[in-house]
Amino acid sequence: MTHPYLDHPGPIAFAHRGGAADGLENTVTAFRRAVDLGYRYLETDVHATSDGTLVALHDATLDRVTDGKGAIADLPWREVRRAKVAGREPVPLFADLLEEFPGARFNIDVKAPGAIAPLVEAIRAADAWDRVCVGSFSQARLDAVRRLAGPRLATSMGVREVLALRLRSPFERSVPDPARAAVPGRAVCVQVPDRSGPVAVVDRRFLRAARHRGLQVHVWTVNDRDRMSALLDLGVDGIMTDHIETLRAVLAERGAWPDPV
Repeated sequence: MTHPYLDHPGPIAFAHRGGAADGLENTVTAFRRAVDLGYRYLETDVHATSDGTLVALHDATLDRVTDGKGAIADLPWREVRRAKVAGREPVPLFADLLEEFPGARFNIDVKAPGAIAPLVEAIRAADAWDRVCVGSFSQARLDAVRRLAGPRLATSMGVREVLALRLRSPFERSVPDPARAAVPGRAVCVQVPDRSGPVAVVDRRFLRAARHRGLQVHVWTVNDRDRMSALLDLGVDGIMTDHIETLRAVLAERGAWPDPV
């Protein structure tokens, strides 16, 4: 069994924040550009406003990327909606992204406890269970999402689970273990950085350990062309990038860019 979210030919290309290199991260314009290039997987982040409205934005505050100021969790939607990314583009509602890009799949980093219930409700309202994978840097937030959403939701491994996998990786077999794969409520993939400081996170042993559990391995955020190629040669299942044209070119040269839908 494979979760429908992972039903994709070849390595998955993720447009990180829609392709953050152009300065319009997490906007409809950025996501539209990625989709027009042929991206089927869009990575984004979610926060909730003070009145429970779920928005796609990476930071906890408006200050870095918009012309607004203040913490999203402290502001009502009527104020957040006036902020413009790079002074140009509005902060989108996550529900609107699901509607605007019906053919896309979303990889979501849930950034705050207040976003958990609105996120699950947005997925449920859109019946987007097959189009969404949720992860978090907080194991507690990820566990809460899993409890609320139930087994239909695809998730990546949390930080505690990734650490355990990494520590066990030298001792794993390469043969998948059907008893561990595709169990409802468990992670369907591992999403990790290429490196943690000087230490390589993704290597052949780590990939072997993930395969043993039936898990795909997706690596973020890779913007260097040579490193993209090296990771694909290693056998990773997906790459997240800010530089969407570069990753598209690397995959196309390998005959691994999917045909238009």
